[in-house]
Amino acid sequence: MLSVSSVHRAHGDNTTEFAIANGELSLGAPDGWKRVQPRSRIVETEFAIKPIKPDDQPGRMTCMGAGGSVEANISRWYGQFSQPDGSATKDKAALKTLRIAGCKVTLIDISGTFKDMPGGPFAGGQSIDRPNYRMMAAIIETTDKGNYFIKFYGPAATVKASSKGFQKMIEGMVTTN
Repeated sequence: MLSVSSVHRAHGDNTTEFAIANGELSLGAPDGWKRVQPRSRIVETEFAIKPIKPDDQPGRMTCMGAGGSVEANISRWYGQFSQPDGSATKDKAALKTLRIAGCKVTLIDISGTFKDMPGGPFAGGQSIDRPNYRMMAAIIETTDKGNYFIKFYGPAATVKASSKGFQKMIEGMVTTN
């Protein structure tokens, strides 16, 4: 079973730490991010990020161990965004791969109109178009614990204000062994 649990190793002064891969990898969430009860049972860890003016919606960061290939998930995420000029989201997104704590990590940065599914991506129902949104995500491929998907999304100004913190959290991932 894939699980996320709190760990007690320090990543920084005011970070909230969480672990993935059955406690084998630890990450420190940025200062000011508030750990909350996940809205969906497939989400293992969730944080709320206070909105930055002029935004009124908070940002959301979710972490889950899940199935599906890296490519299938990236393709689905591209499909959750549309571009005001009608161009392909894939052509506007940034994608890069790093090696962190012995894991292959794919980073994705997407902006545009987000098709929000309040019940989750597999719940069905009507989506809500949220213009000027941004999503930063990391797919962490572990050697023997499966893939983990960390998504940080929300209004563009809110995501921009915490983008360096998100990047530092991902790049600062460490093994706990």
